[in-house]
Amino acid sequence: MLVLALAGAVTVANIYFPQPLLAAVADGLGVSDRTAGLVATAAQAGYALGLLLLVPLADTARLRRLTGTLLALTAGALLVAAAAPNVLTLLLATLALSTTTVLPQILTPVAAVLAGAERRGRVVGLIGLGLTLGSTLSRTVSGAVSDASGSWRAAYLVAAAATAALLCVLPRALPERLGAPDRRRVPYGRMLAGLPGLLGLHRALRRSALVGACVFAAYSVFWAALVFHLAAPPLGYGPGAAGLFGLLTVPAALASAYAGPLTDRLGAGRVGRRALGCVGLGLAVAGLAPRSPVALVAAAGLVVLGTSACQVANQARVLGLGREVAARANTVFMLATFGGGALGSLTAAWLYGAYGWRATVLAAGVFTTAGARAAARRRRAARV
Repeated sequence: MLVLALAGAVTVANIYFPQPLLAAVADGLGVSDRTAGLVATAAQAGYALGLLLLVPLADTARLRRLTGTLLALTAGALLVAAAAPNVLTLLLATLALSTTTVLPQILTPVAAVLAGAERRGRVVGLIGLGLTLGSTLSRTVSGAVSDASGSWRAAYLVAAAATAALLCVLPRALPERLGAPDRRRVPYGRMLAGLPGLLGLHRALRRSALVGACVFAAYSVFWAALVFHLAAPPLGYGPGAAGLFGLLTVPAALASAYAGPLTDRLGAGRVGRRALGCVGLGLAVAGLAPRSPVALVAAAGLVVLGTSACQVANQARVLGLGREVAARANTVFMLATFGGGALGSLTAAWLYGAYGWRATVLAAGVFTTAGARAAARRRRAARV
């Protein structure tokens, strides 16, 4: 489980480490901040595409071969991004690498199936902790590497080396298949065509997908706009300082690991609603004190804690739908979640440039409120 958590941290970092570099990318490639912000959008959109096309394969494919192939493709795309001569090449490389770096959502169902029902929340929380640390610390590492080397491209080279190193350890830590060895293989086209049907069959999946999309949209709005807000006057911080915010939110990321055991004990609904309240509180702090670095750090920590805890609670519920559909149910849930993330990144790229920080934070609050309303409907349905 520790190997899976580490691998999840390294691979999910490929989605988030470019965020503190966006201002440097804009300067280096001679484009506007809004255009550079499309890199974050491409990362989220590519991840959603990989969830749709690749993660369902985990229900039937040979896991060791699948993970090795995806790691190799991701490392190659990172090298292309590092050498990108223009923003179009960088966008296409980002779309490609984020499509193939979907291993975290292959590893999570594997861990949940191996753990069993009684420890599912705890194990999903452990993997989720790895993903949270990867997404937050990657911003710190990429900002530091960019400052030390004087180039945003160096961060892509470091990410390529870390991803390639997983080829030596990860395939050996996985079972050959997620399902039973004698399980009849479902044709790929039929498997994809059956994904919408899962939403119709499982109310828990529908509600969890909606809540996940809303909360991750809010998360992406906040983080995608934060780097530009920190770089703008009067704060005027560079990529290193922006990445430092990831390091300062590590305590919040560690605290989110308790969402797993709490979900096993209290249920996903109660944990998810409290987590949404935590996100809303963080956004309120960010909106009320936009020029205070201390307040922004506190806000970032609350947003990380709430988003991670909500993710763990909802994902544990989804993975409890059954071993035979674990990867596909996780595909639907994560596709909705990162579709919301792509929408959030796109919203931040447009809204911050046009209306500034407070309007962007308000938009994140709207997404959070929508998630809270969806969670409240789920609670009323459960009572009925």
